[in-house]
Amino acid sequence: MRAHLSNSMYGMLDYIAQPAAMLLAAPMLLHHLGVARYGVWLIASAAVGAGTVVSSGFGDAVIQRVATLRATDDLAGIRRVVANMLALNLALGGALALTLWAVVPFAAVRITHVEPRLYHDCVWALRIGAALIVVKAVESVFISSQRAFERYAPAVKIGIAMRLIAVGLAASLGAEGYGVAVLMIGTLVLTCLGVAAQACALRRHLGPGLTWPAFDRTVSRQLTSFGGFSWLQAVSGVIFSQADRLLLGTTLGASAVAYYGICVQVAQPIHGLTSAGLHFLFPHLASRSALETHTELGRPIAKAFLLNLAGAGVLLALVLAVGPWAIKSWIGPVFVTDSATLLPEIALSFGLLALNITAHYTLMAFGRVRIVTAANMVGGGLMLVAMTLLIPHRGVQGAALARLWYGPVTCLMYLPLLYLLRRPAARTLVVMGGEST
Repeated sequence: MRAHLSNSMYGMLDYIAQPAAMLLAAPMLLHHLGVARYGVWLIASAAVGAGTVVSSGFGDAVIQRVATLRATDDLAGIRRVVANMLALNLALGGALALTLWAVVPFAAVRITHVEPRLYHDCVWALRIGAALIVVKAVESVFISSQRAFERYAPAVKIGIAMRLIAVGLAASLGAEGYGVAVLMIGTLVLTCLGVAAQACALRRHLGPGLTWPAFDRTVSRQLTSFGGFSWLQAVSGVIFSQADRLLLGTTLGASAVAYYGICVQVAQPIHGLTSAGLHFLFPHLASRSALETHTELGRPIAKAFLLNLAGAGVLLALVLAVGPWAIKSWIGPVFVTDSATLLPEIALSFGLLALNITAHYTLMAFGRVRIVTAANMVGGGLMLVAMTLLIPHRGVQGAALARLWYGPVTCLMYLPLLYLLRRPAARTLVVMGGEST
């Protein structure tokens, strides 16, 4: 129990660390870089973030596969999985980085059309960001592998340390008058050091010797049969998280996006913190399901659901109680008035979405990634269709109401989960093909 609590706390700390680091960096970088260069830095950071999600979307396959093999002490099999995942992520990250490198000159023209003097800064910041995507794709393999061993603390400690050092370095370089490109180089160097530290932390589980990228057709097929769906889920998540703002912007204008976006940012931790806190379920259940039947796992899954329900409920109540005050302190009293009717509905939508987390991680652990991907894509698709229909008639309120579709649809994952838990002989296969027996 102590190990689960530790993993849960470190999972939530990891979720909080990135936005906290960005907030910490904001006043210093704004002061030293100026608004325009700070904006270029934000764009480059956003490009790296989105690229990392796309290039590292196979990470869930590593967790599921390594956790399953760990249950049978198959260290050689785990090494093969890590080596093949390194090769896959390098290929995917490299292809994405080359694409970004090629389109950067055209994108930079659009980004800096108001202030052309920033063109070269923007080009090199984005190109260094392209290199960062490759490095972070490698890092994600080491982090996912450590999580599969149910050891969250080392990876999170290394990640937070590197983020804090990066913030301090960026502020120092900005104070010395260096541009955005130099700041990105500093981030790249620190990220490389972080990757080396994550690799050393993983060696404690894999034993001495380095694990190099390798390609094995059988192992790669097993990883892609699961990882292809988890990658699709990650990419669709990026699309769904931005498409609502694009719909609002093209229909009602930028002001509507501002009010809606602030409410989303305030309410998002309801799902984010609950998901991060319960992530330990994924590797834990994947490992146990290799040796125990699904029915035998029913009791811990039921306890996890009660914890899921309580966590989502507490966070929802907290956002509803503190959210208006947070918006007033953060943005100003005008936004409180305009967001008063939006925040409760958006907060409820994230609360409903958070209820699917136990089913999400359990089905992933059992190898039923197709069910999870289908539920999330259908839920997100229905949300966007509802927005298209409601926004012209209800305005921003229509977008908030449309979000209420997403959570309940994804909660339908509990139906196949209940079916699996009632099959006494059901067990996750050690040879992963994306399905269970």
